[in-house]
Amino acid sequence: MSARTSPRGGGGATSQAFPPGAWLGLLGGGQLGRMFCMAAQSLGFRVLVLDPATDSPAGSVADRHLAADYLDPPSLAALRALCVAATTEFENVPAAALEFLARELRVTPGAASVAIAQDRISEKTFLAGNGFAVAPFAVLRNAADAAGVDDALLPGIVKSARFGYDGKGQVRVKTRDDVIAAVDAMQGPAVLEQMIDLAAELSVIVARDDDGNVVSWPVAENRHRGGILDVSILPARIGAPLADEARATAAAIAASLEYRGVLCVELFVASDDRLLVNEIAPRPHNSGHYTIDACVTSQFEQQARILAALPMGDTSQHTPAVMLNVLGDIWFESGRPEPREPDWTRVLAHPLAKLHLYGKREPRRGRKMGHVTCLGATLDDALATAAAIKRELGIPGDVG
Repeated sequence: MSARTSPRGGGGATSQAFPPGAWLGLLGGGQLGRMFCMAAQSLGFRVLVLDPATDSPAGSVADRHLAADYLDPPSLAALRALCVAATTEFENVPAAALEFLARELRVTPGAASVAIAQDRISEKTFLAGNGFAVAPFAVLRNAADAAGVDDALLPGIVKSARFGYDGKGQVRVKTRDDVIAAVDAMQGPAVLEQMIDLAAELSVIVARDDDGNVVSWPVAENRHRGGILDVSILPARIGAPLADEARATAAAIAASLEYRGVLCVELFVASDDRLLVNEIAPRPHNSGHYTIDACVTSQFEQQARILAALPMGDTSQHTPAVMLNVLGDIWFESGRPEPREPDWTRVLAHPLAKLHLYGKREPRRGRKMGHVTCLGATLDDALATAAAIKRELGIPGDVG
């Protein structure tokens, strides 16, 4: 593996580094932002969060929180006046806000990269146009497009072009009439993807600096429940050639985007062993939360390092890990109408389990409330701990 795609950190950025004590700006107040704040603060930086919510996971730990719309001119001006650099914690922050900040600040990732990931049509056409293998798809901009889809794409999944996540904005379809109904219900452009017979779902998180150096973390093996990530297993239980291909694909996508920052590439392994790119996320990712406890450098520390133009850190995994998502469903066990806080001592009784709660006051079914990273001397040990915690918290399904 070349130095440019090495799994280890290295290579300084061309921009002058910002020292600890400087202010970093963050657009977005969710749990990804919360973990970014903590990592940046550990490096000595101060963080200003711009997010509309008055009580958000990131806003509650930030050094300063501006509760305003992402395009609010006075708030953007205040962020630009105080901070030396800015980033985003999720891809649906308006690209226009990043473009405004980039006139005077260092911004990672750039607005152009974020804009591609914000729109599935742009994303699919970018990937296919740059030679990356994707599932066969069709762009559906109107009812006529839906009525004229190729039968070879069915059965498939209609996905809204914008604002889809965690299974939202997706409809499985079997017939052309299903496609027409799905597009009509979405009331906007969409993409039809052919259903793929999957052997596995993977993700690779990479980081790329100003000089084009790329580092990556181990490939994650992911399992979903109800369209939401349920379990990530690290390292993925796949052969070395496939893992190398996945990491090389993610690095090549980052290079094609001329990306700067942390990027997640989600991948499908088809039953015939083809590796297909599913989607990209221009930010840290749920499947990379384990890096906080199991790697030399977490995805959030790396995000802060690149934003501040500091050298990248080593991404080696030092301990096998299984990450469990904790959703709000377990607050409503046995059909209880009123939520009740789970007994976290049952998690903490496992000495190699690391509990991370996001500070969200209102539990809701399907809402990500936290995660547990289960460590182990071996991957089998980590899987056993994860299985036990799933049973004790009442999280459905096995760990795989």
